[in-house]
Amino acid sequence: MTDGPDDDQRLVVALDVGGTGMKCALVRPDGSTAHAERHPTDAGRGPDAVVATVLAVAGGLADRARAAGATPVACGVAVPGVVDEAAGVAVWSANVGFRDVPLRDLVATRLGLPAVLGHDVRVGGIAEARLGAGRDARHVLFVAIGTGIAAAHVVAGSAAVGAHGAAGEIGHILVRPDGPRCGCGRTGCLEALASASAVARRYAALADGPRPGAAGTGPGAAPADTAPARSAVSAADVAGRAAAGEELAGRVWRESVEALADGLATGQALYDVDTMVIGGGLARAGEQLLGPLRAALHERMTFHREPRLVAAALGDEAGCLGAALLALDSLERR
Repeated sequence: MTDGPDDDQRLVVALDVGGTGMKCALVRPDGSTAHAERHPTDAGRGPDAVVATVLAVAGGLADRARAAGATPVACGVAVPGVVDEAAGVAVWSANVGFRDVPLRDLVATRLGLPAVLGHDVRVGGIAEARLGAGRDARHVLFVAIGTGIAAAHVVAGSAAVGAHGAAGEIGHILVRPDGPRCGCGRTGCLEALASASAVARRYAALADGPRPGAAGTGPGAAPADTAPARSAVSAADVAGRAAAGEELAGRVWRESVEALADGLATGQALYDVDTMVIGGGLARAGEQLLGPLRAALHERMTFHREPRLVAAALGDEAGCLGAALLALDSLERR
């Protein structure tokens, strides 16, 4: 990188764009945060409106850095979906509505700064591998378990992208051929059994059973798809009920852990990592998840080395920090 401002004056503009909200920050070269803020994405307004918000927020952060006497040197943006990092294009994102959006170049033009575009889970993995729970390991698999399941394979601080920008889709490993249908269209994917949304769905389906007022139960019955559910719960609710000893919640939790262990065992066979870092909403269950998951993964190891299994350390800041690290890396290569 060419000579420029001292590190204590340099800041990176970083944005982690999700379907609901954007986590945004000014990040120092050492990975610490100088300023953080959050904004709604409002993806329902359409992709053009989301792009306009991204550009406005990024511009505002750059202006804030300058007003504080610092120098914004680059911008990193993370988005979900399929990302062509080399071209800087958000190829596809169901959550945000992006289709072939050249977001890197749009940001670079708006800010007059070098910019990079990364995948939200991959940059989160980079942050956890360098700054968080995997910082003492060279080979890290970061697994984010939330509405879906995705992973990032990070080696020496760099995440594998894949030939088409879709590396790390561990949520679509087949673990139960006769399992529920996944959002991708296939049945039995890991994501359809062990994501936070899958845990909640499974519990609700078993708890509700045949419902009074469902179709065919008598005069005035509501159609099956409009009869009210008795059990609108979250994965956190299921975890809490399982910890309290509820039999049904315990069964759903165990089945999800078993499916997740199958997926992680496949991941270890493929990647042979030192450490697996578990993040996302489901990881908030802590040892209630990690304890039985470690035991189940141990049972599945034969000749493969058993990885260290730990909870993510950076929480929902990982994507923003990882976007900044990706931008800093790009400067080093200039």
